[in-house]
Amino acid sequence: MARPVWSGAISFGLVQIPVKLYPAVSSKTVAFHQLDSKTKSRIKQLRVSAETGEEVPYAQIVKGYELSSGEYVEVTEEELSGLDPKAAKTIDLDEFVDLVDIDPIFFDRAYYLAPDKAPKPYALLVQAMEESGKVGIAHFVMRTKQYLAAIRAHDGVLVLSTMVYADEVNDPTQIADIDDAISVEVSDKELTMARQLVDSLSAEFDPARFRDTYREAVVGLIEAKAAGDEIIAPKVEEEQAVVVDLMAALEASVSAAKEARKRHPTGREEAAGSGDTEPTAEVKKAPAKKATTSRSTRAKKSPAKKTAAKKAPARAERVKKSA
Repeated sequence: MARPVWSGAISFGLVQIPVKLYPAVSSKTVAFHQLDSKTKSRIKQLRVSAETGEEVPYAQIVKGYELSSGEYVEVTEEELSGLDPKAAKTIDLDEFVDLVDIDPIFFDRAYYLAPDKAPKPYALLVQAMEESGKVGIAHFVMRTKQYLAAIRAHDGVLVLSTMVYADEVNDPTQIADIDDAISVEVSDKELTMARQLVDSLSAEFDPARFRDTYREAVVGLIEAKAAGDEIIAPKVEEEQAVVVDLMAALEASVSAAKEARKRHPTGREEAAGSGDTEPTAEVKKAPAKKATTSRSTRAKKSPAKKTAAKKAPARAERVKKSA
């Protein structure tokens, strides 16, 4: 059961709508611990003094900001708490804008806003925003930090996306490599072919078509090793820089895209895994070795992981060792 990370009210004009904030996205990754290769025990990280090398008690640690001179300015928790923004329990809507006017670079993390004991004003705001097509720009405080946010209505639900501030977006003109690309001239023929390639690959976005094939492969590798299989790591070869004829590459890409459309007229089913060029690993089944996984560890394996392992790309083919 999901738990709210914040509760309060949306405030605009004289209207107050009680809401709760729930995470809309759960990042999925495979987490590893550091182990001692000899004892297989967890590595413990200690806080030590760079000067003496001795461990420093937590109660003795303070915050410090490093100056350009290399010296530190110590700041106390009391001094910082005096600067904390007022923890008001409201999301203040400042204005309504068109979604197309917001560059996606400003979006940070997404949350769902759910009604809190007052569904009618919530539903009213959702419907009004859906009909207007507007996005609300708001600010609120969560965990002593002030956030800029965009609130939009989507399928009958209010979605809040925290945003970065304008001074947090890096200036692309300060990147030399981007400057070089901006100054390059392209011919009309090259531009025409590039447009044809874009058109041939155009489709309606379906996020379900795309999978994290690397994470699935890592889960498959872990389950194979837990089952006692022997893993033969592939040899990784360095990629050589390839100089290509741009026009020839564009023409070949357009032709390939058109052929793919003929085979899959309803969409590019293989698009999600098409860029997967990671080397394959050979997995050999241990002849008489039982799985080293404990009973408690096996019980913790979730159905989701098993499903992911079955869907993992065939990077690891199991081969029975000959007698």
